[in-house]
Amino acid sequence: MKVIVDFCLTPLGAETSLTPYIAECQKIIVSLGLSHQLHAYGTNIEGEWEVVMDAVKRCHMRVHEMGAPRISTQLKIGTRSDREQSMADKVSHVRDYLAQS
Repeated sequence: MKVIVDFCLTPLGAETSLTPYIAECQKIIVSLGLSHQLHAYGTNIEGEWEVVMDAVKRCHMRVHEMGAPRISTQLKIGTRSDREQSMADKVSHVRDYLAQS
C-alpha cells in the first residue's frame, strides 16, 4: 500500500540545534530511495507503507544512537484505495484550483 506521511521527529534532552539529527534522518530517507520533501517543521515522505515505516524506525534508532534520550514524533498518515496520488499531485491540484479562481 502506498502512503504519504508528514513526519516530524523532535529529540528531547539533546542538543539545542536539531539540524544534525534531522540531517541524519534525511540521509536515512534518501538511502531507502523514498520520495520526500523537507519543510520547516518536518518532512513529507511517500512510498510503500513498510518502507516508510522502516524509515521512521531507523530515524528513531539513529537519533537515540546520537545521544538523544527521548524522542517525540508526530506522524500524519494518508492513504488512498481508489487511486494512486503523489505529493506532487496533491500540490498541483491546489495550485490549479487557485489559478482558476
